[in-house]
Amino acid sequence: MRRLPLTPRVDWRAKADAIGFVYHDTEGAAYWDESAAYAFTLKEIDDDIEPAAAELHAMCLDLVEEVVRDASLLTRLAIPAEQHDFVAASWRTKQPSLYGRFDLAYDGQGPAKLYEYNADTPTSVFECATFQWLWLDELIASGALPAGADQFNSLFDKLRDRFKAIFPTGGFVHFAGDGSTMEDRQTVRFFEDLASQAGIEPKYVEIKDIGLNAAGCFVDAEDFELQAAFKLYPWEFMFREPYAANLSKAGVRWIEPAWKSVLSNKGLLPLLWQRHEGHPNLLPAFFDDDPAAASLGTSYVRKPLFSREGANVAVTQGGVTETVLDEGYGDEGFIRQAFHPAPMFDGHHAVIGAWIVGDEPAGIGIREDEALVTRNLARFVPHYIED
Repeated sequence: MRRLPLTPRVDWRAKADAIGFVYHDTEGAAYWDESAAYAFTLKEIDDDIEPAAAELHAMCLDLVEEVVRDASLLTRLAIPAEQHDFVAASWRTKQPSLYGRFDLAYDGQGPAKLYEYNADTPTSVFECATFQWLWLDELIASGALPAGADQFNSLFDKLRDRFKAIFPTGGFVHFAGDGSTMEDRQTVRFFEDLASQAGIEPKYVEIKDIGLNAAGCFVDAEDFELQAAFKLYPWEFMFREPYAANLSKAGVRWIEPAWKSVLSNKGLLPLLWQRHEGHPNLLPAFFDDDPAAASLGTSYVRKPLFSREGANVAVTQGGVTETVLDEGYGDEGFIRQAFHPAPMFDGHHAVIGAWIVGDEPAGIGIREDEALVTRNLARFVPHYIED
């Protein structure tokens, strides 16, 4: 694995706009960054990253099977008691999952290490599945990359096929998101387009406009009943909405299903470590109030059970804690994870996002940042396989 400087295409922004990737710049700086690319060997993908994602996914599913049977574990994960049966029922009835993203530390010199699992509402999927692939095609055609270059990226096709598997007869599906956030809206549009290609009729609804009718069913702003719905809105928020009591009664087929709330929680990390201590793809992790957390010494990362884009994540090195981006997360509790900084390439910390679609690894995207904690402004840098 290495980071190589490249000359950006002069018209890449126009090409991004043309496919709807309009959030390619954030706060005046490029979010998409093709001034470099990460090159992998096929062995690194086939022997390290892909099998690590597959094994971590299997371990996570085994953990869900255990957690949904144990009220104390559901409570440990700050899942409200009144939602325990709902979460367990979504697992017992095999409600299908669409996708998720493992964030990994990897430098080609050792096994990939899990930082966290974005199991419920992961973003960066649109640019990874589409614009990254178009970039590869064009650079091969121009001679900037060798003709034999490839990419670990079957994300688009696997997502479309997964929609077909979940809804084999097509039908009508709501797609919910926050239209005031450009990235969220365009991400949901991407899924609407995929669903259309799978024979599904999509209908967009603002997440804030979802409500209940007199019969206690979920409806959109036009009073159309939600029967199946993709949501770019996390379960920890939904469980605390005024309509939460109706989640178990209304019969909506949610994508992602409620059992993903077990995995989209940083409490996943100590639970995995307890069950697979020493596993090569895991970092030591403990709940904040566990006396065993002291074994991490004076260098560790403290994470809220619920957090987004590095918010309220505190890095402590040698007993000195860096200033955190405080966005109010942490009321539900924290975990501690061993300090394992993302590998540096040319002064940039790189984190690999390894995608799972259904039960299969489906590709990677790379975010890089100068800071130890990957933040909202971290850049997306494309990759290719060079042999």
